[in-house]
Amino acid sequence: MVKLTPDLIQQSMQFINPVRDRELDLRGYKIPVIENMGATLDQFDTIDLSDNDIRKLDGFPLLKRLKCLLLNNNRVVRLSEGLETSLPNLETLVLTGNLVQELADLDALVPLKNLRTLSCLQNPVTAKPHYRLYVAFKLPQVKLLDFRKIKLKEREEANSLFKSKKGKELQKEIAKKAKTFVPGAGLPESTKPSGPSPEELWKIREAISKASSLEEVERLNRLLQAGQIPGRSRPYGQSTSSKAPPAAVTEEDDEEEEPMDTDQGVNGR
Repeated sequence: MVKLTPDLIQQSMQFINPVRDRELDLRGYKIPVIENMGATLDQFDTIDLSDNDIRKLDGFPLLKRLKCLLLNNNRVVRLSEGLETSLPNLETLVLTGNLVQELADLDALVPLKNLRTLSCLQNPVTAKPHYRLYVAFKLPQVKLLDFRKIKLKEREEANSLFKSKKGKELQKEIAKKAKTFVPGAGLPESTKPSGPSPEELWKIREAISKASSLEEVERLNRLLQAGQIPGRSRPYGQSTSSKAPPAAVTEEDDEEEEPMDTDQGVNGR
């Protein structure tokens, strides 16, 4: 992992992108935390933080110029409140390939009055019931969701649902599931859950693929549920000597991805 320092910001690639915006390229450094963004001197229309290890969308100073924020392929599980005070003119937020779980987690975007384009493709939240309708209702300023236009018919259906008695009850249930913390944050290092490493995940898949019977598969599943990983000397979640980062919230691999309108891509990415 690489700390996002003022030096890194100043040394990173800066260019005029295809839509004639000034862009800062901070992708692929495995940055875990957004910080020191004041070093940008608010000189960029677009900042690309894709392909890092960011878990929480926060840490921005006031950046009046920033219009487009790209966070593809991170580990974002929480969107901090108050983004509208830091990024008042944000128009595009791309969160493709992250770990946003619940519909209520998107409520932090409601005050971003200039937000027009939002992508949550390949996030567990897209598999939640009423996902598009919820966004259409809560974020009426958003015109393009997952690179598909929100149609008037969807707006009308969203308003009809969520303004009804049933819809108000749904909103209460949704609100109860809102994230209020980043898993593992604030815990002493020794008690943080040490999630399975890529090597351990590979061992899990290998063990299941080599199982010779349904009973063996079920036995492996029971072991995993009990926190035991094939080839690991102690149960998953028990402290180890290594200072592993908090485990990522489990991804749902079977969510349906909305088809992308290739005419509506962002900055050709």
